Amino acid sequence: MLRVILAQPRGFCAGVERAIEIVERALRKFGPPIYVRHEIVHNRSVVEDLRKRGAIFVDELAEVPPGARTIFSAHGVARQVEREAAERELPVIDATCPLVAKVHNQGRRYASQGREVVLIGHAGHAEVEGTIGQVPGKVHLVQTVADVARLAVADPEKLAYVTQTTLSVDDTRGIIAALEARFPSIVGPEVRDICYATQNRQQAVRELGRQVDLILVVGSRNSSNSNRLREIGAELGKPSYLIDDASDLDHVWFEGVSSVGVTAGASAPEMLVQGVLDGLRAFGEIEVTTLDGVAEDVRFRFPAEVA
Repeated sequence: MLRVILAQPRGFCAGVERAIEIVERALRKFGPPIYVRHEIVHNRSVVEDLRKRGAIFVDELAEVPPGARTIFSAHGVARQVEREAAERELPVIDATCPLVAKVHNQGRRYASQGREVVLIGHAGHAEVEGTIGQVPGKVHLVQTVADVARLAVADPEKLAYVTQTTLSVDDTRGIIAALEARFPSIVGPEVRDICYATQNRQQAVRELGRQVDLILVVGSRNSSNSNRLREIGAELGKPSYLIDDASDLDHVWFEGVSSVGVTAGASAPEMLVQGVLDGLRAFGEIEVTTLDGVAEDVRFRFPAEVA
């Protein structure tokens, strides 16, 4: 019998739940089509489900017809995108995660103090591009400790840092330490401002790694936090696989394996996790238990347009 341990917490965070429900409420209230700039969250299954119900996902606002109701994704957008929507008089509903919006506000506050801002994050990620576009003045993107050594700034005494929300305290600790060592006057948000969901899910995977032979992470390839969960499993020395759903399972992975840990990225729905359990049952009998873990009860308010 294969022993399967489910991570706790796993799957949807409050920001993702809110963003998806904003699209669902908009479809019910206003009717399709509803245009969404970029994927509302980084999960293929969620996006396909909303697409079938009348959501149309576009890369740029230029693809949105005049007057069409438009939603900004959970990752946030640059000020220029907001201005373009206003100039075109598009009726916009902003589904930006409140924790991402908090980073935007921090960055703008630091910039208003005359500081250059260092953003710790992944180049090309939608959230990072939105944050850079929300902060006036110079924003330096750093991804590694080595990037810190190469930073060229106007005034080392006038620096601040913010972080991408899908990075945890553990992900950023080394980079922040390098920034503080090189620029002793740098300021930044308190550790408690780091996204709670990212930290909780990573901690759960570390606990899984102490108890199982192999780890499965349910999530899409373009999900930053899902990729990081898989990387943590690998760092713990456990074979770890990022899968979209049960169709990705390979029976060869489980040869000689007696215990499997299953988790899901913050944008992966629970139905996919249950589908993976069904997929594992196709290989043989399983026994499922759930880790003791943090019970999340965070909820965010909805925008007035769909409240």
